Amino acid sequence: MVGEARRDRLPLVMLGAGGGKRVRHMQSARQHLGLPPATVLEWQAWLDRPAALAALLARPCGFKVEAPGDDPAIQHRMATQGCALLGRALPDVPAFGELAVSDAWFAGFSAAMRALAAQLDEFPHVRVVNAPHEIVIMTDKLACQQHLRSHDVPIPPLFGQIEGYAHLRDLLDELGLDRVFVKARYGSSASGVIAYRRNRRGAEQATSSAHLVRGAGPTRLYNVKRLRTYTAHDEIAELIDLLASQHAYVEAWLPKPRTGGGHYDVRVVTLAGQPAHRVARVGARMMTNLHLDNQRADVDTLIGEVGRDALDAVARRAAAAFPSSHVIGLDLVLHNDKAKVLEANAFGDLLPGLLWRGHDTYAAQLRQFNRDAA
Repeated sequence: MVGEARRDRLPLVMLGAGGGKRVRHMQSARQHLGLPPATVLEWQAWLDRPAALAALLARPCGFKVEAPGDDPAIQHRMATQGCALLGRALPDVPAFGELAVSDAWFAGFSAAMRALAAQLDEFPHVRVVNAPHEIVIMTDKLACQQHLRSHDVPIPPLFGQIEGYAHLRDLLDELGLDRVFVKARYGSSASGVIAYRRNRRGAEQATSSAHLVRGAGPTRLYNVKRLRTYTAHDEIAELIDLLASQHAYVEAWLPKPRTGGGHYDVRVVTLAGQPAHRVARVGARMMTNLHLDNQRADVDTLIGEVGRDALDAVARRAAAAFPSSHVIGLDLVLHNDKAKVLEANAFGDLLPGLLWRGHDTYAAQLRQFNRDAA
């Protein structure tokens, strides 16, 4: 294993948070494969002085962008820059985990990715793991789903952005629906996702990891690692209004298959366009993201050969829609042996301990990336 890796000792430069989990896992994988440590450039350092990256890219190497979410200072900087680009003032400094001005954050993040793409164009000898322009598409959940649909990838029906709670109710009346998912357009994982349902008696319910905090000032919204169910009309309306102000959109409610532990969907990590690591995410409620105290399960114990083939075929088709992305985390739901993509994530490889052919997601992507570079 070590000897195989050493035939392709491609240096790796990472743009990320040096103390973050993603960088630590990558460094551990490189050590495991007998490769030298990756050179890490902090987001803050690159934003302050882009020439620092240019110096690191002078020789042939691989380059990987990691999510800036591990650094609250970068999150605030992105939001501040985004507000400036959108011509508005940053109302308050968002606290870490607060769901606020996500549209402005995305504007700042997109600007940073455009600058990075322009810089990478100056170094054609650098092999980029995931291209910045495709990272941007995957970070915009609605644009990502529309992109997948345009490439004939099966997804849940989309019903577009909403302006607020009243608009959502009107939309449901128009569509004849009583349950949908409302999703923050620029969120990550289950952040800013609401499972909304109502009945003919007028009762309604919203389940979300978004936590409303009311105080002396304006109500604030925080992402927490525990689902909460709202049943009071005023809270539900305020929750949806706050998310809609940051470009929330509506998606059809798809039933997830059940197992003994509850509902489940499947995360598939694709490497160079092919499905690799797979894990079922099982939860007692409708959101099955693993960080919400849900459980992992072996996919092969839950689905048969036809279902596995359907998952793999759709995963390949989704990966083909992003030809410049070596690593993608795809969330899929399987119903009647037909798979649909719920989300594509450019930073979806953080699955500690999940093995495929004896390697975790970081070691496997390094081996495949270096093999392709040889």
